Amino acid sequence: MRLPLIPPAQLDDAQKPLHADMKAGIEKNFKGFATIAPDGSLEGPWNPWIHWPRIGGPIWELTKTLSFETKLPRPVREVAILVTGAKFRAAYEIYAHVIAAEQRGLPDAKIATIVAGQRPADLTREEAVAYDIAAALVAGGVLPEITWKQGVEVFGRDAAAELVYLVGLYCLVSVTLNGFDVPIPEPG
Repeated sequence: MRLPLIPPAQLDDAQKPLHADMKAGIEKNFKGFATIAPDGSLEGPWNPWIHWPRIGGPIWELTKTLSFETKLPRPVREVAILVTGAKFRAAYEIYAHVIAAEQRGLPDAKIATIVAGQRPADLTREEAVAYDIAAALVAGGVLPEITWKQGVEVFGRDAAAELVYLVGLYCLVSVTLNGFDVPIPEPG
């Protein structure tokens, strides 16, 4: 890992309020996988964000908006996030969202297929549309009109837009994790 974890006692004045807000949001909403070290340091993408609060703060605000105020069904979100993490081979993202997808009721075989970069044959209609939108976006280029129309038909215009932003956010999360070589936490 390129950045050391920062224990709360070592945070500067700009980092302290962001750390407190992140910690509260993480403890309430991101359960089942390692997010906070025993000394209170933030793990995963939160560690790089806390190093540069001027950048990490706005990313955290976007994360909160797209995570806590979502219009999309939770399993659908996890499909899109796993497609994105698999494309970037972002280890922590895959680790965390495999657990989150299991918590949301996605079967292990479906999760494993997505993480392997393939489209499961047994996706629900909503999951299939989310998969197709995420896969098209992370492949690069303009989202095909037919794929956008399917998103609007299945989710409505606002939630389809949210899905596009969600994929964009998790592209940023993946690049953050890979850029700073954020590992999967050691089993504790």
